[in-house]
Amino acid sequence: MNNRVSSRSVFGAVAALVALLCLLINPVRAELASETKKSGEAPAAMAWLERLGPALNMTSYRGVFVYARGDQVHSMRIAHRYRNGRVEERLVMQDGGSGEIVRKGMNVVCVLPDRGRVRLDEVIPSGPFAEAFTSQLMPFGRWYLPELAGEDRVAGYDVVIVALGARDDDRYSHRLWLEKETGLLVKSQVRDVNGEVLEHFQFTDLEITDDISDEELEVQTRGREISRTLDDGRKQESSVGRMNGWTLSWQPEGFVPAAAPRSGSGKAVAFSDGLAAFSVFVEPVGRLKMPTGASRIGATTIYMREVMVSDRPFLIAVVGEIPPGTARKVADAVEVDDDFVAELSGS
Repeated sequence: MNNRVSSRSVFGAVAALVALLCLLINPVRAELASETKKSGEAPAAMAWLERLGPALNMTSYRGVFVYARGDQVHSMRIAHRYRNGRVEERLVMQDGGSGEIVRKGMNVVCVLPDRGRVRLDEVIPSGPFAEAFTSQLMPFGRWYLPELAGEDRVAGYDVVIVALGARDDDRYSHRLWLEKETGLLVKSQVRDVNGEVLEHFQFTDLEITDDISDEELEVQTRGREISRTLDDGRKQESSVGRMNGWTLSWQPEGFVPAAAPRSGSGKAVAFSDGLAAFSVFVEPVGRLKMPTGASRIGATTIYMREVMVSDRPFLIAVVGEIPPGTARKVADAVEVDDDFVAELSGS
């Protein structure tokens, strides 16, 4: 057994040495071949990404998907139909308390589970699965390197794999599995700089079909309902967040202000590079001491720090799908205006 292992090790070492010598003998040819391969793959990968947005809305299907974020794993059943230019879908929680989400056009109804509330951002993957990604495909090629990474099968369907490698350390890399016929996203991963999978979404059961009945899209769970109307694209564009009351002396390249999230008596702005997003909250705090530092669940980082401005404490929080080091740099770059302090003092 030892001789067999030894011979394999020697053979592997020799093979690696031969490969290295080939590269050293002809480095220019190897580099040109690599660059040619990448330059040829990028347009093909972008072509698949251009199909992704419309496919998420305009493909009708039913199935079950799982979504893992850190040690949290959710499973949901979904029925999705596109008819007469309108999106309709129903998502039903498969674990934990019972609950469901029904969307018809811009109207959404959430039925509360037995325990707690249904949180859309906790059970539906972010990034390319989010509604923001389907509405517009921002030119994020400057911040990610798109490449074709092979083919596979997911939930019985043939898929193509698109890798989006982060071009710097201020964002995560993504890997997407798209169904070949429709371009529908059937699996995705968010990875850190070491290749570790931080978040994972995948259909375990899927049927792509136009035969989705009206009954499949009706609320069937009893419980307290909360209704909400989604903002249309024009309203979202007009409500882009502005840094009123504070400024940023640094932010990661490619991230631009987006719609402002809700905040209490403070100021909040969301930023996106077209694939990932984070929000900055600037809130006055009272005597209650808040925890500071970084925590992470999957790819979502929460970084909090407290600053004193004109003898008044403020809590700065950065929350989003960015590495902890990036979140810390953003939080450290927040500068609270004296006018904001005066405004709060006068209220």
